[in-house]
Amino acid sequence: MAITELHFITGNKNKLAEVQAILGRVVPLKSQSIETVEIQGTIEEISKDKCTRAAAAVGGPVLTEDTCLCFNALKELPGPYIKWFLQALGHEGLNNLLMAYEDKSAQAVCTFAYCQGPGHEPLIFEGRVTGRIVPARGPTNFGWDPIFEYEGETYAEMDKTKKNRISHRALALDKLKAWLESQV
Repeated sequence: MAITELHFITGNKNKLAEVQAILGRVVPLKSQSIETVEIQGTIEEISKDKCTRAAAAVGGPVLTEDTCLCFNALKELPGPYIKWFLQALGHEGLNNLLMAYEDKSAQAVCTFAYCQGPGHEPLIFEGRVTGRIVPARGPTNFGWDPIFEYEGETYAEMDKTKKNRISHRALALDKLKAWLESQV
């Protein structure tokens, strides 16, 4: 089954640029922004549901992405709800959540879900990177990147090429890319 075109469901230009940079020429991506209802649940449940809804809306093959930031001291919260925590609290507020804890470790998790179309079960491709939460450093234009430190640099401070090699998104996309190449 050769995939001739894939709808990547995102309205985030930064995510689109990273996905295009990492996936390269494996499959043509058509970016589309669709607002779907997001359920509460585990990372996998949320990813599968979102992908299923997007496939139904598009009527064909889709790729969705969910990003989580899991604080180990908070038993993986905010997790899949990081978008709303960040909007409500900002970078400083996220740091304040860990103020009472010695453990500042966290996991950046990226989950891509692919669905062939309506009526098909989504496939999940996950990448995880363990780092730590620090006061914001670097540009603040891409989500929580300024507070997630990996090997001495926040994602915001990293060169884009380096981040696209080592990030949670890169790890998940490597798995997706291998699967897509196996489908040709």
